[in-house]
Amino acid sequence: MGHGVPELVLELNGRTWTLDPSRSYTLGRDPQGDVVIDDARVSWRHATVSWNGRSWVIEDHGSTNGTYVQGQRIHQMELGAGSAVHLGNATDGPRLNLTAAAAAAGAYNAPQPHQAAQQAWPGPQQAPQAPQAHQAPAAHQAHQAHQAPAQHQQGGWQNPPQAQQPHPHQQAQQPHIPHQQAGGAAAGAAPAYGDRSPTTFHQLALGRVMRIGRALENELVVSDLQVSRHHAEFTAHPDGRFELRDLGSHNGTYVNGQPIAKSGTVLIGPNDIVGVGHSTFRLVGDRLEEFVDTGEVSFSARHLTVTVDGGKQILKDVSFGVPEKSLIGVIGPSGSGKSTLLKALTGYRPADQGDVLYDNRSLYKQFAELRQRIGLVPQDDILHKELTVKKALGYAAKLRFPGDTAEAEREARIDEVLRELKLDIHKEKKVTSLSGGQRKRVSVALELLTKPSLIFLDEPTSGLDPGMDRDVMQLLRGLADDGRTVLVVTHSVAELALCDKLLVMAPGGSVAYFGPPEEALNFFGYETWADVFSAFENYRDYDWAGRWKGSQHYQLYAADIDAVAAQPVQMPVQSAAKPPKPQSWGAQLWTLVRRYVSVIASDKGFMALMVILPAVLGAVSVVIPADFGLAPPTPPSRFNGDAGTIMLILAVGMCFSGAANSVRELIKERVIYERERATGLSRSAYLMSKVIVLGLITALQGVIICGIGFATRELPADGLIMPPAVEICIVVIALGFTSMAVGLVISSLVKTAEKTMPLLVMFAIVQVVFTGILFKVYGSPGLEQFAWLMPSRWAIAGAGTTLDLAHLMPPWDHKNPTDLDPLWEHSAGQWGINITILLLMGVACCVLVARLLRRHEPEVMRK
Repeated sequence: MGHGVPELVLELNGRTWTLDPSRSYTLGRDPQGDVVIDDARVSWRHATVSWNGRSWVIEDHGSTNGTYVQGQRIHQMELGAGSAVHLGNATDGPRLNLTAAAAAAGAYNAPQPHQAAQQAWPGPQQAPQAPQAHQAPAAHQAHQAHQAPAQHQQGGWQNPPQAQQPHPHQQAQQPHIPHQQAGGAAAGAAPAYGDRSPTTFHQLALGRVMRIGRALENELVVSDLQVSRHHAEFTAHPDGRFELRDLGSHNGTYVNGQPIAKSGTVLIGPNDIVGVGHSTFRLVGDRLEEFVDTGEVSFSARHLTVTVDGGKQILKDVSFGVPEKSLIGVIGPSGSGKSTLLKALTGYRPADQGDVLYDNRSLYKQFAELRQRIGLVPQDDILHKELTVKKALGYAAKLRFPGDTAEAEREARIDEVLRELKLDIHKEKKVTSLSGGQRKRVSVALELLTKPSLIFLDEPTSGLDPGMDRDVMQLLRGLADDGRTVLVVTHSVAELALCDKLLVMAPGGSVAYFGPPEEALNFFGYETWADVFSAFENYRDYDWAGRWKGSQHYQLYAADIDAVAAQPVQMPVQSAAKPPKPQSWGAQLWTLVRRYVSVIASDKGFMALMVILPAVLGAVSVVIPADFGLAPPTPPSRFNGDAGTIMLILAVGMCFSGAANSVRELIKERVIYERERATGLSRSAYLMSKVIVLGLITALQGVIICGIGFATRELPADGLIMPPAVEICIVVIALGFTSMAVGLVISSLVKTAEKTMPLLVMFAIVQVVFTGILFKVYGSPGLEQFAWLMPSRWAIAGAGTTLDLAHLMPPWDHKNPTDLDPLWEHSAGQWGINITILLLMGVACCVLVARLLRRHEPEVMRK
């Protein structure tokens, strides 16, 4: 101790620390902290104790459940010998005693009554009381260390355990659902944050403007890559009105979860919650309170019910509360609604009844803002396997971060995530060359770029061997320990002990169990999960949900789920706007085009096929020995009948080639599109990137087909508008474009890539039939009109006008030589009509694809 500094000793649970004034001491559940407190009511990094040069000070770091001195919640307070501080609860939270150094020994030997209640976790010989069961999820190692056989002797499903009535004082403790602590919104605290203390305060001077943003020149600097450099500004008018104005931010400014118009303004009051990136703000008098979302958020499902057509319920009254910064496992047999539950929890497919609360805010009503704080890793990889790890993450960062984010800022965040997940040694490898477990890490890394507080994973260990299964689950355990809430749906039961809580779904979509994983088998009365799943199958009509709700586990872990109602949102309809996109439409398009080109360029086989296919199709047409000019006028015929056959081969070859380019492109990226769309991707920019890249490829193929097909042919001397070869080549390219658009329609309709090839073949064959070359199409009611729907009909017509195919081929009606196909009329006007209709068909197909893509987006985003 330095001279003049009073020697102070901190005592907790029988342990003492002599405080050094040259450093600060962190208190919380973080195993890396200085004073580690295994109690669910204590936040991850709850508070610090330090010497400020004048006195010892304890400072609360925005903890969920608060820091208390003499029953009063404090944010920062000076301490001295004899002080007592409670963490997490004003009466019986873990108690810190601060004493002079000379009295330290006495304090150690004679703990006070409150301290005795907070000492070591109960051993196997002790049957834990209700509060200890609540504390189990606080430290995953602690709840693995103690078992409670006495509490579960009636655990068999035939004889449900009776609910144990906790002590009245213990009943008030609810550490497993932090936002439901006593003294929430009703006590006059922040409406959306219960009694959570603000992270910081900002004084609003009347008549002054306070600007918020990432740049250092702002009055209120928010170091969050989701925030624009100059994001928004608060104005305190002299008449007492407070105005919020968006400064053209990329990710938007939100009031009560709803985006305000870009560069728009709105008046705010004390009940409004302003969202900027991971920070939220609230007016208290003339002061602006800031709450930074560092992961210390509650999350709960309230009576979720999903009903499909026919009235069948696939989710039935599912309710549970997730502790902050914990790992939750979800298991259940097939047909138990796990995937439906995941979609309901993430907002992809909101429940028909019930609500999902993120920090006591409705996810469904405020999805536009809260979606930025939720990460989702689907079962299939959400990245392009042809790219290297760093390049794949680089494109994702460009799409998700604001347009004013510097390249160095993105690179720094990518490197940070790669180091955290131990992927830095693999960053230059292609994703396809990684093992299954490593690919899953890359998918997780992509989601971690934006620092989500909640991460959901759907079957991340599917298809992995037991070793990789364990590695992935240990990765998720580490993510939770580092300050995130992780919920994983899995079929694997080998590593469930790593979870803090386990949700077991019963057939039919109801909850069969929610609580610590080590108590689950005892609850069901079986020794293995195979037995439990067999019981689900053998007793499908048994009321598993009723048994769960009648158990003591329900009283401990789920009975108080409705203790706090969701914070109502009041937002004028006229001030709401569409959710903004992180990047402008043009910036997204440019990034998507570059990424798509990189993906194609990295696939050498696909590039070779794109050149070989049109070359072969063009070469096939050369086999037919005929020219496009009139044959010598020698009896018995003056017609060149093979000219139509040559054009038929070229046209059908272009149909097949154009459609083959695109028929798999949307279905193979469907999972990637679904996830990126939820994070702000523009649907039209995504589709346009496909059209541009595939359109250029198809145009190149059209040139190859025509170049080979016409190289050895004699063409007419003059065209209608341009040289004949150019006119025909334009028609073939337009046919390829429309066929490519048809391929996109097919790709957006099918559910699996395997179904694309039969549809592709069928499309090509149908085009052969209705060209008007094989038989007479015009003049046949019904047949002629149906043929108008075929791209090949208009393409052959376009080429036919240039070649004067009506007079080059023998007439269908030999008795009436003037009976000619009207679409083959040898005129510039007819050529223009044919090519225009062909292109309009392609545009119509693209519009249809844009509508079909809506089916693969979160329902709350379908506008």
